Amino acid sequence: MRELIAILRGVTPKDVLTVAEAVLESGISTIEVPLNSPDAFESIERLVIAFGNEANIGAGTVLSESDVGRLHDIGGKLVVSPDCNPKVIAKTKALKMLSFPGVLTPTECFQALQFGADGLKFFPSSLVGPSGLASILAVLPKGQKTYAVGGAGPDDFQDWFAAGVTGFGIGTALYRPGDNADSVRSAAQSIVRSYDNARQRSHDLMR
Repeated sequence: MRELIAILRGVTPKDVLTVAEAVLESGISTIEVPLNSPDAFESIERLVIAFGNEANIGAGTVLSESDVGRLHDIGGKLVVSPDCNPKVIAKTKALKMLSFPGVLTPTECFQALQFGADGLKFFPSSLVGPSGLASILAVLPKGQKTYAVGGAGPDDFQDWFAAGVTGFGIGTALYRPGDNADSVRSAAQSIVRSYDNARQRSHDLMR
């Protein structure tokens, strides 16, 4: 499984299935629809019905416990936030969903883990950079999943892998509101190729 999260910010219920199908066909199997997208819960529910058995579907920009509950009710499995809110994390885990809170500092990282986070979303990753992540990883539990979001992309996948990152959340490099399925498919295929190549080079360097 590729540790890539497709962030479909701004997608509409009308377009979400064709866009998501293009993403899945390209080899990305985790999709989030940020809740500040138009009618986000409707889009997520459509995704769950259509692709819930083959993909990990959830929401981004989740800021409240009530949003976590609503997401759970429509079958979402993934809760991604831009911040580290202990109540949101705790609610997510109580409902047996995956929690990916946003963090920047070691303090936020350990707070997130204390409340049960499954992965740490470094956001915006441009403020941390690969070298900053490497320093933080030195004090985190071994094997902790980390994701670079907001400033990481195909051009620097290799640098992030060298620093120890697990994966990436990809937004505008993959999808912008109004993009059609063909353009998304082309972008997703390019991202997947860059990811696979960078990961392979990283593995080769570690041998």
